[in-house]
Amino acid sequence: MKLKNLIVRCYTEEIDKARVEDLERRCGVGPADHAFFTDTMGDPICRIRNSPMYNMLVAEFGNEIVGVIQGTIKVVTIHINPSKDSAKVGYILGLRVSPPHRHNGIGSTLVRHLEQWFVANHVDFAYMATEKDNQPSVHLFTEKLGFIKFTTPTILVHPIHKIPFQLPSWIEISKLKIEQAEFLYKKFMGSSAEFFPSDIDKVLRNKLSLGTWVAYPKGESWGEYGGGEGAPAVVPESWAMLSVWNSGEVFKLRIGKQTVSCFVHEMYTRLVERLFPWFKSGEVFPDFSDPFGFYFMYGVHREGPRSGNMVQALCKFVHNMASKSGGGCRVIVTEVGGGDELRHHIPHWKLLSCPEDLWCIKPLKDEEREIARLHEMTKIPSTRALFVDPREV
Repeated sequence: MKLKNLIVRCYTEEIDKARVEDLERRCGVGPADHAFFTDTMGDPICRIRNSPMYNMLVAEFGNEIVGVIQGTIKVVTIHINPSKDSAKVGYILGLRVSPPHRHNGIGSTLVRHLEQWFVANHVDFAYMATEKDNQPSVHLFTEKLGFIKFTTPTILVHPIHKIPFQLPSWIEISKLKIEQAEFLYKKFMGSSAEFFPSDIDKVLRNKLSLGTWVAYPKGESWGEYGGGEGAPAVVPESWAMLSVWNSGEVFKLRIGKQTVSCFVHEMYTRLVERLFPWFKSGEVFPDFSDPFGFYFMYGVHREGPRSGNMVQALCKFVHNMASKSGGGCRVIVTEVGGGDELRHHIPHWKLLSCPEDLWCIKPLKDEEREIARLHEMTKIPSTRALFVDPREV
């Protein structure tokens, strides 16, 4: 059943801000058994504000905001059409519908209006991400709106505790200049990774990007990359790199409900405190009762036989950096392709992580031919690296 007199229009801060924030507070994100709620800290469009092109739509019924949706547009590498390896894509995120008004077609109406904005701006593909087990969302996009299941990335989460990790003494970790990081990303991920942004320079130069670090064996030489096209460089046989984005400066998270596993974990913590009063669990187990920030690790890349150790060392380095930040960062998050071996080298807690996220995609041009290509492409799980843009987390 569809609501009559439903109005879909662009978000206007002066009249919509308070009502959208109220809707956001009432809508959880993630599996129902441990839903995350977002605290936009007074800026409802904070998650898209850093994107090159963005829009937010609201659905209004009477004097109430009953739904919202956000979208961004950018150019990325995507290996669907063999004749070209880049495309303009529109990302759909932040779809929320007021709980009392669900099952009235509001979600699909918002998506279709956002698709119209994509088409008007010459977007080739629309895509979105959801939890694989979120059946209402999966059904909406794949059954009603014509999206195709594209890839199943893995979201890895590790809590921040006060006890620092011991870093391997044989691994050197150095911070790269932005020009060096840009050169390396374009050289090693620019043509091979899915969804690599054409404006990687703007991502790296954003004030929320804390920097890019590289790890390599101590005592080996690290050349000065970034001296221009074809510049000579010397790099070790094994190395790894990643960048860090301070998502906690954009919005906070809070956990609305606890899983049974969380409850068992909490009881275990209390038992340890009772048996070993000298043991301070707060130094190991962070407090998630209040809204908290997080660091997002993006552009994780490795080369060479020992590079898995380098990735692990970099993740531990970022953990130690976050634990000293004093900015309310409670977890470190990253997302990698489901078939990417990287996931085996990134420290994480299974309790907090999502082994199978789901990305769905829909062609907006030459639809029949592109749909056929997508179906053929998705028959075999992709082993390509996936670049997750931190501006859209």
